[in-house]
Amino acid sequence: MSQPVSIVWFRQDLRVIDNPALFAAVEHGTIVPVYIFDSEIAEEEQPGGASNWWLHHSLESLNKRLNGHLQCFSGDPQTILCDLVSKFSANAVFWNRCYEPTVIERDKKIKQALRDSGCLVSSFNGSLLWEPMSIRKQDGGVYRVFTPYYRKGCLQASAPRYPSPAPTRITYADVSREGHTIQDAGLLPDIDWDSAFYDHWKPGEEGAADKLSDFIRHAARGYQEERNIPSVRGTSRLSPHLHFGEISPNQAWYALLNAFDDQGNSDLDCFLSELGWREFSYYLLFHFPTITEQNFNYQFDKFKWLNRQDDFIAWSKGQTGIPIVDAGMRELWQTGYMHNRVRMIVGSFLVKNLLIDWRKGERWFWDCLVDADRASNAASWQWVAGSGADAAPYFRIFNPVLQGEKFDKQGAYVKTYCPELKHIPDKYLHKPWEAPKEVLNKAGITLGKDYPKPIADLKQTRQRALDAYADTKEN
Repeated sequence: MSQPVSIVWFRQDLRVIDNPALFAAVEHGTIVPVYIFDSEIAEEEQPGGASNWWLHHSLESLNKRLNGHLQCFSGDPQTILCDLVSKFSANAVFWNRCYEPTVIERDKKIKQALRDSGCLVSSFNGSLLWEPMSIRKQDGGVYRVFTPYYRKGCLQASAPRYPSPAPTRITYADVSREGHTIQDAGLLPDIDWDSAFYDHWKPGEEGAADKLSDFIRHAARGYQEERNIPSVRGTSRLSPHLHFGEISPNQAWYALLNAFDDQGNSDLDCFLSELGWREFSYYLLFHFPTITEQNFNYQFDKFKWLNRQDDFIAWSKGQTGIPIVDAGMRELWQTGYMHNRVRMIVGSFLVKNLLIDWRKGERWFWDCLVDADRASNAASWQWVAGSGADAAPYFRIFNPVLQGEKFDKQGAYVKTYCPELKHIPDKYLHKPWEAPKEVLNKAGITLGKDYPKPIADLKQTRQRALDAYADTKEN
């Protein structure tokens, strides 16, 4: 008697280890693994260029892990899944849950349609340590501040699921090839702007495991301090691997717990709380689904943005004349990534010194980041802007000169991405406009020619931002 056939619908869980949906499907019988490029989602939710580059290579990696059995499709997931159930005589569909509001609604409809056809449908938590619906305040309310959410909510709830190994054996259903190739999806860019990505990233489950192992060996101890220094590898750089589900947060959580004998270690606590921030972003998106488009704090709806296009273009190209801002924006373009400390600096400069709407910055990051994530991207930009949940107060305006001098003292980071400044003495590296003419001449720099003059006076634009914020409270 032949085994039952089930479809495993891969989404943001592009891995074999610790994949609850895959494990359940293998237990059920033979499987058909599929990935669907959803053509029905809104344009603003379509992945950006850097994400598509990553997705292409991640799917290739997953396909190898599945011995070439992954089938890819493009179109409406409900139509495709219902058709495949019929074509393959499948009696079950398994997937891991996603938490974007539009995806939740879509998945509910798909689940109902499949069940109406007599199909078994099961979904699982394969992406979060604690699902948003499981964490509530004692009065049943929703947390709006991170620390009580994490300390009183998450850490007092059931411990995260311990990660499971890969299935010992996967039996693939003997079915026809109905999908198209990964290459046919056209995810890779037409222009050669991604060439440096390959020097920095290895998408896929194996690359994720390597990143985690490297972090534990070389950076986990010292994380609390060195995570703020952009010129060193003081962070895990797991964010794109987590976003695409090449590794689960459960794997990272327990790997770090197992690596530290001293469970009260401040570096360990700091890293685990950063995983908690990722959870909090999804929690906010689940309970407040408009945060990707609307100010969480409605007071900011009255804020008067300048939104000067010339300023935005200079910012996006790393041509603001503010070295650490330019270094961050160039790192983003060249590598698809930006150090988290620098993300806060460039975000503050855009929103507060240039008075450009945080949503414009969020969209640029969405297109350029390999770790672009609906929940984390929106929550982080609103945090920097001061409009979000548990946000930095609006009057906390990052001074990019002081930030550079504190976290990039010898300028290793700035000199990497702004090599034209490499001969300027450290004293003036983060504020070249203050350097005497003879110092600039010796360094081979003419401001406005070899490196831009600053597009904003930091002191004046800081006060302008505070005045604009004060106006929102008076109106």
